[in-house]
Amino acid sequence: MDKLESTRTKMLSSTADKDKNSLAKDLKYLLKTGIIQSNVMTAFAGFWIALYENQWQLGNYWPSLLFMLAGTALVIAGGCVINNYYDRDIDPIMTRTKLRPTVTGSISLPVILWMGIILTIVGVGLLLLTSLQAALLGLFGWFAYVVLYTMWSKRRYTLNTAIGSLSGAVPPLIGWAAVDPNLSLTAFALFAIMFIWQTPHFLALAIKKTDEYKAANIPMLPVVRGFDVTKRQIVFYIICLLPLPLFLLKLGWAVIILATILNIGWLVMAIKGYKKQDIYKWSNKLFLYSLFYLMILFIGMILITLPSVIF
Repeated sequence: MDKLESTRTKMLSSTADKDKNSLAKDLKYLLKTGIIQSNVMTAFAGFWIALYENQWQLGNYWPSLLFMLAGTALVIAGGCVINNYYDRDIDPIMTRTKLRPTVTGSISLPVILWMGIILTIVGVGLLLLTSLQAALLGLFGWFAYVVLYTMWSKRRYTLNTAIGSLSGAVPPLIGWAAVDPNLSLTAFALFAIMFIWQTPHFLALAIKKTDEYKAANIPMLPVVRGFDVTKRQIVFYIICLLPLPLFLLKLGWAVIILATILNIGWLVMAIKGYKKQDIYKWSNKLFLYSLFYLMILFIGMILITLPSVIF
């Protein structure tokens, strides 16, 4: 009997572990944790640089920082969940989206919809504890992603990428407004960098996933206009990034030099795309570079300004 009971206990434990792992995977797909992490990082950078520019110390603003980070994460999570809910008809077609709970049915659709609504409301409420401006910016970012991108432009226009970029460019402004509602030129420079960065980033992804977007009838630029036009657009947007570091002058020349080096490296890699025979391999490298670009630039800005904010 003891052996039988032990076997049953192990089986139940194994089943529970599998259920936990399954739920964790479902939430990862549903919440799009990668998007949340990158946007929370840029929101934190906005908060941090606002402290630096105003010569304020981080130790005096811990509550605002925590409310801002949690609120931003929840608002973004809410938008991502509703995006999944809305796209449930096309997600089964694409490899990278077919494991979402909205496709597999592992979480019911009403639960998913309410999850998105509740996460959004709680997130905006937390941002209100920092400033009205931060909450309004959070709502704007949510509206741009859910309504302007997901519901309106994604399935209609090749400009869907640029329209969707509005939402991804808002987090630095949310972070800034949480500590300083008076947005400065530096804050808008961060917004501009994020807005322009997203188009070459997502166009590189669109090249990689062209066949899937075509099957789902989503009018991404490489699907509608082809690879040559897409490559020119990537180069154009990266060129638009080149002068933006000059608007970060208050952060010091180290930041300007870092951003410029990253921009030139990205541009060189993009131009090489005109000569590459394997465009999919090139687009993958370009996509990965864009991820490192974002991480290095924003972490670099934080590290360079670290002494002034901490001490």
